[in-house]
Amino acid sequence: MGSMQTESRPVAADLAIRPFRDSDWGAVRAIYVQGIDTGNATFETDVPPFECWTATHPPEYRFVAVRDGALVGWAAAGPVSDRCVYTGVLEHSVYVDACARGHGIGRRLLETLIAAAEAAGIWTIQSGIFPENVASVELHRRCGFRVVGTRERLGQLNGVWRDVLLMERRTP
Repeated sequence: MGSMQTESRPVAADLAIRPFRDSDWGAVRAIYVQGIDTGNATFETDVPPFECWTATHPPEYRFVAVRDGALVGWAAAGPVSDRCVYTGVLEHSVYVDACARGHGIGRRLLETLIAAAEAAGIWTIQSGIFPENVASVELHRRCGFRVVGTRERLGQLNGVWRDVLLMERRTP
């Protein structure tokens, strides 16, 4: 689960999307912390250790956005299950640095992830998004996702029960 950004202004021309490298972890971790701190991006309260994060996000589904030499966002996905029937289903997250939100970076990351997943034969990409994270919900809608349903009171974050929208994109 997780997604945090706003999208309204045009993307900077010098933005590059590239595969994640292990050396990117420090910047990815810092952006992840920003999302956690909003209280509307994830149920996580701490960033998982690098080894756990990489184990659940295969290299072919990890991307970063770089602008002016600085890492300003990331997207990553992993299988929803190890059962063979779900081999074509991924769950993803998209995070953008607070200083870079509103420039279309989240959209570029998500479009790159979608293209890579479809090229690999993935037929469904999903994410759980807090309804309060309106920018993320709208980003996903613009990228072809739909709300499948609301998972009411799915879990507690800081002692408060939270609903989660299950959004998915099916390959046409």
